[in-house]
Amino acid sequence: MRPETQNVKSSEIKGRASSFNPHNRFEKISYELIEEEIDPERTIATRYYRDTSKTILARNDSPDIGFRYDVNPYRGCEHGCIYCYARPSHEYLGFSSGLDFETKIMVKSEAHLLLEREFRKKTWKPQVVALSGNTDCYQPIERKLQLTRKCLEVFLKYRNPVGVITKNALITRDIDLLSELARQNLVLCTLTVTTLNRELQRTMEPRTSPPELRLNAIEQLATAGIPVGVSLAPIIPGLNDSEIPAILKRASDSGATFAFYTMLRLPYAVKDLFVDWLTRKYPDKAEKVLHRIREVREGKLNASEFGTRMSGTGEIAEAISQLFEVTCRKYHLNEHRHTLSVDKFLSNWNTQLELGL
Repeated sequence: MRPETQNVKSSEIKGRASSFNPHNRFEKISYELIEEEIDPERTIATRYYRDTSKTILARNDSPDIGFRYDVNPYRGCEHGCIYCYARPSHEYLGFSSGLDFETKIMVKSEAHLLLEREFRKKTWKPQVVALSGNTDCYQPIERKLQLTRKCLEVFLKYRNPVGVITKNALITRDIDLLSELARQNLVLCTLTVTTLNRELQRTMEPRTSPPELRLNAIEQLATAGIPVGVSLAPIIPGLNDSEIPAILKRASDSGATFAFYTMLRLPYAVKDLFVDWLTRKYPDKAEKVLHRIREVREGKLNASEFGTRMSGTGEIAEAISQLFEVTCRKYHLNEHRHTLSVDKFLSNWNTQLELGL
């Protein structure tokens, strides 16, 4: 079955951040449709396709990302964050970075089985694995499919450390597993909070949990003894950078113990999508925001150079960095480094199974 692509540009599509599908750089390929969500309030249905990948660990070679491997039970993301740097990865699947990324979701139904296969290999060296690095592992379909929960069960079974990051309060569903992982120093959880403004969140990240629910999730995780922090990602100069102190305060009050941020990145078609969204939703602010983005990106809307792509350059980027650091100190964030355990990994699990232990 060849995936459909909506190419008609619209000024507004309810419940979606993108308004169109930019051109795909790669050829289209075929996928098997396994499920479809029809929502009468949305003009474009969400479709789920079976992903028959034979491996689950994606290797990262970027020097400015703090993990080597990540697990993505899904590809594409219903959350539909307009700024998402992962959007262009959908083009490799024959889809578009725009509406396709939000409405055509690849489902790795055997993600947990593939993960267990990796952990059983004699060549596997226990290390922190990110869940997830490319899309949100707790996007809405996870409520039904529970692939992320099944992966957490595998992490716990083999005692391999995991770092979980999400914008969805659904993570609290798995507090039972996360608590046990935390008891053995095997997990760090991060909730991303980009804004406390409900209106901005609703239009910029249309299917994510509201800010208050994310902060409540931080509190629930912290109360359960699970180390949890907050990510301010991305910082969009001129749009949400003024909220840094308020977000960090609320996160700290909720129990977060660490925090980090990244500067807005607009690779490939994400640039066109973001500019279109900003012009539609905030026409009075658009020129100012785009000007400030260019100031932190040396006159461009995106920069891919390692070392600066996450933080930006120039006076505005430096001011944001200083504000973030000062505020973290004020609210006692990042005072202690969290180092997860790798010495509890059950490297002899195969032997135990064979002996019936």
